[in-house]
Amino acid sequence: MQNQQAVASLYSSKAEKRHLWKAAIKWPLYSVAVMPVLLAAGWRFSEGQNVRFGQLIGFLVASVLLLLWENLTNDLFDADTGIDEFNKPHSVVALVGQRQPIRRLAYSSLLLGLALILILALRSDPAVLFLVLGSCALGYLYQGPPFRLGYQGLGEPLCWLAFGPFATAAALLVLSPNNGINSGIPWTTATTLGAGPALATTLVLFCSHFHQVTEDAAHGKKSPLVRLGTKRSATLIPWVLILILTLEWSPIIQGQWPITALLGIIGLPSGISLIRLLKKHHNHPEKISGSKFLALRFQALNGLGLSFGLALGSVLGTN
Repeated sequence: MQNQQAVASLYSSKAEKRHLWKAAIKWPLYSVAVMPVLLAAGWRFSEGQNVRFGQLIGFLVASVLLLLWENLTNDLFDADTGIDEFNKPHSVVALVGQRQPIRRLAYSSLLLGLALILILALRSDPAVLFLVLGSCALGYLYQGPPFRLGYQGLGEPLCWLAFGPFATAAALLVLSPNNGINSGIPWTTATTLGAGPALATTLVLFCSHFHQVTEDAAHGKKSPLVRLGTKRSATLIPWVLILILTLEWSPIIQGQWPITALLGIIGLPSGISLIRLLKKHHNHPEKISGSKFLALRFQALNGLGLSFGLALGSVLGTN
């Protein structure tokens, strides 16, 4: 039986449906998928190393396919719990009105993405496949039954691990020359490079719950927002931004990265706007539903600025 949300979505006007589908596709969100490999490419340029552009494009496509799988399955899992029934008319399940086509599309995206990753791994390092599988497993643990660790407030650390050390290590390996020498997984470099940008991605997830605290609590989802409340959560945002910039600036201060990597600061105006919005309207869901998009703008600009800044250091000789 279709729930009220699904019926409302199915019988909306054409203009309303266009708006809902635009919200459902969430194309800006895919900046979080492509960021690890862009960071890896920028770092390799900064080190004077070659970047295999075929591998880079392949990893970009695979990352988008895998994030599509995660987004679609999250809508399916949320539909099972009923948490989206009244506050998410742009759920893909609600818009289509059926779950089976969404399930087919989701797992087709997963299989295509993993098949592409397998090809890329064979052309670089087998560890790439296992690292990406690890990221997918973390994504499933977040919402997938019977785990649903996101309902226990563990979504944010899982997100950081998946988009930080795991995805960044895979990206570094996939761009490396296939010289038959297995030098191991570059955990240290991946963590240093991915820690700040992955925390920015985690901030997007954190901010996506500000407008739905009541619904989350009613369905037993103990997200950090539910546990802390919106006021205390809003006061954390400036500290998270400071921590992100500290993680990104420390390698510059230590001389590991070129000074041009400071270009990551171009995302700061969006971060400041986010702080102001949540400080003023943290308990007004209708006014802060777009807070995650401000967080996403910060994440995208910060990551792109850092990636470009790393690469620019090699060009300008500022390393």
